Amino acid sequence: MKKHIFTKIFIGLTVIFFYLPIVYTVIFSFNSSRSLSVFSGFSLQWYQKMFKNSDMMDSIFYTIVIAVLATVISTVAGTVTAIGLSKSNKILKGVTEQINGLPIMNPDIVTGIGLLMLFSSLAVSKGFMTLLLSHVMFCIPYVILSVMPKLRSLDPNILDAAMDLGCTPVQALIRVIVPQITSGIFAGALISFTMSFDDFVISYFVTGNGVNNISIMIYTMSKRINPSINALSTVIIGIITTVLLILNITPIILEKRKEKRKK
Repeated sequence: MKKHIFTKIFIGLTVIFFYLPIVYTVIFSFNSSRSLSVFSGFSLQWYQKMFKNSDMMDSIFYTIVIAVLATVISTVAGTVTAIGLSKSNKILKGVTEQINGLPIMNPDIVTGIGLLMLFSSLAVSKGFMTLLLSHVMFCIPYVILSVMPKLRSLDPNILDAAMDLGCTPVQALIRVIVPQITSGIFAGALISFTMSFDDFVISYFVTGNGVNNISIMIYTMSKRINPSINALSTVIIGIITTVLLILNITPIILEKRKEKRKK
């Protein structure tokens, strides 16, 4: 009995530890004063200042655009690579999987410095394209890792069977293979979007003047007291929460509709 009480207390403290900073940020985003410790009254002034701040709006724009483009490109490239590897010989497959794990295991700061040196040696000016390429580079391994287990669970003869029944290789890939691994592709896309949206270290090394994402913007603003950070963070929390609710509720609604149709 005492163990159960201790477990519940531990879980409660853990939840408080994780979510108290989020609640704190949301509450003080509505503070009428600049204080980050004393709540003086309700106000929306920091949201107004956030939307009037062109630099902050640009950072939100670049963050979303980079995250969406990196997700689409890395998901397509990672899925095609994973399918190709599933049909490759064991040596090539093993070596590629080991190489694929390096960007994941490698510290972000080492990857960032490496990319900085690469772009500098090639005399590539840092900006939107270098930021996008870098995000695609570190997102692809996560897509491959998400898709590969789904491919291993498939019948190895399913592709040949589809082609024997009249499908072209492209049709067999799109109509037979992809539907079977949709959950893995979707998981890889979500991870890619999250990693791109949240990245700071690598982005800090590869971006140029005028192209900043939210992480870099918050880092530069944190050097001085600016409650607009709380407003920006609250907007991000709201967007993420909404997306998660949609992603979790949609399958439930679709499942209920299927059950009603069966009845």
